Amino acid sequence: MSDTIKLLCVDDERNVLRALERIFMDDDYEILTAASGEDGLSIFAENPDISVVISDYRMPGMNGVEFLSQVCEKYPNTVRIVLSGYADTTSVVSAINEGQIYKFVSKPWSDEELRQTVAKAVESFALHQQNQRMAIELEALKLELAALKNGKSEK
Repeated sequence: MSDTIKLLCVDDERNVLRALERIFMDDDYEILTAASGEDGLSIFAENPDISVVISDYRMPGMNGVEFLSQVCEKYPNTVRIVLSGYADTTSVVSAINEGQIYKFVSKPWSDEELRQTVAKAVESFALHQQNQRMAIELEALKLELAALKNGKSEK
């Protein structure tokens, strides 16, 4: 895995994508953009190491919850954020339950709050990756310890 933090922004409105690029251009992220959920999935296929995805809720074709549900299924470690100007309770609950959303951000958003949300999401992603590595190391150490115990008991 590369050290570059990849951030995917998905929205059917080009001006929203440009605004998101502007917000994060000074951060150390590789910013990828997609105009639809389908395009977002294609980008994921080429970049399975995306750390964070920000998706609009309402898009033609595949909506944000459908898109993020597929992301959750195929790329479960990626942290998922929903942007929406339509923050009704049903939408929020659906997004959280179906796509296991990290955060639901209402439009219009505060640039600084969104930057902080993404920074925390990146931190969450990194901690999850570290936990996975440590779990693998722990299993290897358990096997090594069991082998040492078995070697002593045979003597």
